[in-house]
Amino acid sequence: MRSILVVLSIAISASPAFAQGTPCDRACLESTVDQFVDAFIKHDPQLAPLTGSAKYTENGQHLELGDGSWRTMVGRGTYRLFVSDVAAGQVAFIGTLREENPQQKDGAPVLVALRLRLQNRRISEIELLVVRNENAATNCEKLGMPNHLFVENVPAAERMSRADLVKTANMYFSGMQRNDGKGVYPFTDDCDRFENGGPSTNVPPKPGETRADPKTATMYSNQWGCKEQFTSGLLHFVSRIRDRRYVAVDQERGLVFSFAFFDHMGGDTRHYTTPDGRAVTAGPTTPWTWELAELFKIEKGLILRIEAVLDRSPYGMGSGWSSAEDAISDRARDVTGR
Repeated sequence: MRSILVVLSIAISASPAFAQGTPCDRACLESTVDQFVDAFIKHDPQLAPLTGSAKYTENGQHLELGDGSWRTMVGRGTYRLFVSDVAAGQVAFIGTLREENPQQKDGAPVLVALRLRLQNRRISEIELLVVRNENAATNCEKLGMPNHLFVENVPAAERMSRADLVKTANMYFSGMQRNDGKGVYPFTDDCDRFENGGPSTNVPPKPGETRADPKTATMYSNQWGCKEQFTSGLLHFVSRIRDRRYVAVDQERGLVFSFAFFDHMGGDTRHYTTPDGRAVTAGPTTPWTWELAELFKIEKGLILRIEAVLDRSPYGMGSGWSSAEDAISDRARDVTGR
C-alpha cells in the first residue's frame, strides 16, 4: 500500500481579512479550509474561493493552479486539526486526504498540513508540501482525534502575546541548532513530540531493551523526553535551521504553526564534542535537508506538545515564499502580517 504525507499551506495578505467587510472568525476560517479541500479533491480550482491572483507552490516549486497534486487527490480522510489565526485572518490545518491509487478503491491515505492566506474571505496564496511516506498518513489516522491540548483554550489571564509565543517556539529551533546542551529549553517535564504521526520522544524501551543513556550514547534517542534530548547535546546532525516562518498564531489556544528547513551538512560537521567532553562522530554522511511544518502548543512560556510533518528534500532548497537572503537565514520571521 502506498501512503502519502502532504503538507499544505495557504496564506493571507499583510492586512487582516477583516479589514474590509465582516470579520472572518474561527468558524469562517475553518469553513474556508473545507471549501478549498472540496475544490482540491474535485481537481477544480474554480470551485475554491480564490482571488484572481492566487499563487500556488508545491514542494517549494511555483505551479499553476490545478497542477501537481490538484490532479491526484480524490477524497477526505479522518484526521483534522485546525490552527485558526483570527486576528490575522489566517488558518493552518493538519489532516488527512486520499490520493488516487490503482490498488486502493478509496485512494491512498494522505496527510496534509494547510495554511490559508485570505483577502476579503478569498484565498490569495497556497503553499503545499507533499510527503509520500509508507506509514506517515496511516500513523496520523491511528491517532484518531487531535491531542486534546491542541483544542483546549488557555485561560484568558494566562494567554501570551503573539510575539512571546513566536519567541518561545523559536527557542526550540535555536536550541536544536546550537546543540551545546546549555541553552534555556522551554519544555514542560511531560512535553511530547510527534513526527509524521509517530512519537519521537518518551518511547518506552522494547521488551529486553535497556533505556539509552545520554552519558554514553552517540545519537539522541526517542526514548528521552524533549528536554533530555536537548541537554544531551546529541542533536548535532541538524547543522542549520533556516527560513523559519511563523505563519499562524492562535493565542486563545496557545498554538504556533511554522515552516522551516533542517539542513544536514555532513563532512566535517559529523565530528563534534558533547557537553560532557566526549568526542563523537555521527550523523548523515552527505548533505541533505528536511522540509517541515511544525506546530507547537505553548502555555506559561513552556512547550507542552509538538506535532511535525517533514519530508526529505534537496540540500539548500527554499520554500518559494522567501527572498534568497531569508531562505538561508536562521532568524525568526512572523509572516502572519500582524
